[in-house]
Amino acid sequence: MARNSGNRPVDGPELTVGVRVLVRRSSGADLTGEVVEDYAAVTDPGGGGHEWAPVHRWAVALDDGRLVFADTDDLTIDPSFPIPNPNLNPDSAVRTPGRRRGE
Repeated sequence: MARNSGNRPVDGPELTVGVRVLVRRSSGADLTGEVVEDYAAVTDPGGGGHEWAPVHRWAVALDDGRLVFADTDDLTIDPSFPIPNPNLNPDSAVRTPGRRRGE
């Protein structure tokens, strides 16, 4: 669940591996790509990062072929990314409301 500035849960996609994102850098245009790895375990205190070389949480494969590493604050979920419906079974046929013969 995404969070807003008030730290209250809001509906929306969650930042996870496989999600398309916009990467914001201090200079230049936003870059688009897909999150390919989550390094949360090594970004926690005592997780292996160094003060002089901090570990960024997310690895993002950019559309132009580069791999970049970013923190959560540097990423925004791409608004054009389709939000999957976890309640929809992709193997089942979509049924429209109404009665059917034999039901």
